[in-house]
Amino acid sequence: MLRAIYRAAWWIVAPLAVLRLLIRSRRERGYREHIGERFGRVVGRLPEDDTALIWVHAVSVGETRAAQPLIEALIDARPDARILITHMTPSGRATGQQLYGDRVLRCYLPYDMPHAVRRFLRAWRPSLGLVMETEVWPTLIDECRRADVPLVLTNARMSERSYRRAAKFGNAARDVFGGFSRVLAQSPSDAERLTALGARNVAVLGNLKFDMSTPPELAARGHAWRAAIGTRPVWVAASTREGEEELVLQAFAALGLDDALLLLVPRHPQRFDEVAALVAKSGLRVERRSNWAPAATTPSVQLELPPLPQDVRVLLGDSMGEMGAFYAAADVAFIGGSLLPLGGQNLIEACAIGTPVLIGPHVFNFTQATRDAVAAGAAVQVKDPAELGRVLRELFDDRARRVAMGGAASAFAARHRGATERTVGVLTALM
Repeated sequence: MLRAIYRAAWWIVAPLAVLRLLIRSRRERGYREHIGERFGRVVGRLPEDDTALIWVHAVSVGETRAAQPLIEALIDARPDARILITHMTPSGRATGQQLYGDRVLRCYLPYDMPHAVRRFLRAWRPSLGLVMETEVWPTLIDECRRADVPLVLTNARMSERSYRRAAKFGNAARDVFGGFSRVLAQSPSDAERLTALGARNVAVLGNLKFDMSTPPELAARGHAWRAAIGTRPVWVAASTREGEEELVLQAFAALGLDDALLLLVPRHPQRFDEVAALVAKSGLRVERRSNWAPAATTPSVQLELPPLPQDVRVLLGDSMGEMGAFYAAADVAFIGGSLLPLGGQNLIEACAIGTPVLIGPHVFNFTQATRDAVAAGAAVQVKDPAELGRVLRELFDDRARRVAMGGAASAFAARHRGATERTVGVLTALM
C-alpha cells in the first residue's frame, strides 16, 4: 500500500518538480537544461555493444568530490569499462565535468517514477550501480532488482535521527533497504542501523572522504592568496547555508580583532549575490574572490595578485571547486551547516590540509567523523556564535595550539585512509 501511495504521489509531484526547476533556473540557468533526462530520456547513449558500464550516482558537489578517489580507482582497475556519473544538481554536474572531463559519461538521475527509471536503465544498461551515502530511492531500488542490476549503497551512513524516521515505516523500510545488493558502511554504528532497517550483506569499509586529496596546484593557489593577504589573522567559514551567514558575522564581531579577515564561502553558488549584499549591509567591506583573484586560464599557472586591501574584512568565495585553496589560505576553518540544525558538512578536507577545525553543535550527518576529530585534537566543537568567536580568538592568540591542532588534523586524516582500496575490491568482485 505504501509503495502504491509513494508512486502515485510522484505523478502529483513531478509537474511541481519541473516548475521548481524553472524557478530555480532564474538564479542558476543549469536547472532548465537536460530536463528530459530527469524523466529517463537519454541523448548520447552507449552503442549497442558489450562494454561494461559502471554507474555512480553523486547528487551534488559534495558527493561528487567524495566519489573522486573511488571513480579514479575504478577507472584504473577497469580500463575496459565506461563510467557514468548521475547527478541531481547543475553544480554537481559542473563539478563532475571539472574533475573528469570526457573520461566519464554524465546525465541527471531520473525522478523516482517507474517509467522514467526503466527508460534510464534500458538506455544505459549498467553492469553495476553505486549510490553514495544516503541516496535511498525506493522505485530505483525496485527497478534495479527487476532489471538484475546490482545496486550498492556505497560510503553509506545512517544518522540516529534518520534511523528513527525510517524505522517508523517498519516492513516497508526493510523491503527498501533489503533491495540493495551490498551496503558498504562508513562506521560500525552506521552498519548497525542499516542492518536494523533490513539491509543485507553489510560491510564496514570506512569513509571514502578520508582518501580525498587537495591537488597540489589548488594548495599552491591558496598559499599564493595568503601571501597577497599578508600576516593578518585569517579564518574561513566553509559551506555556509542559508540563515547561517548572519551567525558567522555575529561570531566575527565577537572575535574582536580589527585586522582579522573572514573567507566566507557559501555552499550554494546561487546565493553568492545574496550573501555579498548581506555582508555589505553589515557595514563590513567585502571583496569577491572572482574580482580580486581571477582564475588563470591554465590551473597550473598562478597569476600575480595585488595585495588585498587592509580594510577588506570579508573575502567572498564566489567560485566553484576551490575549497581546498581556501583551507590552505586560512589559519582556522569553521565548517558550516552546523550552527543551525542542518546536519553539518564534511570536515575531513580541512583536516587533510592540516587546518585546525571548529564546528557547531548540529552535526548529525557527520557524527562519527566529528566525534573522532574532536577526540584526536583536530577539531573543537562550539555551541553558538559567541563561543565560536571566543575560541577563534584563543586560537589566534596561541600559535602553538594552532600548530598542534593542525598537526593532529593531518595525522587524523592520514590514519583513516584506505576505504577506496577496500571498496574497489568489493565492487570488482561483484562485476
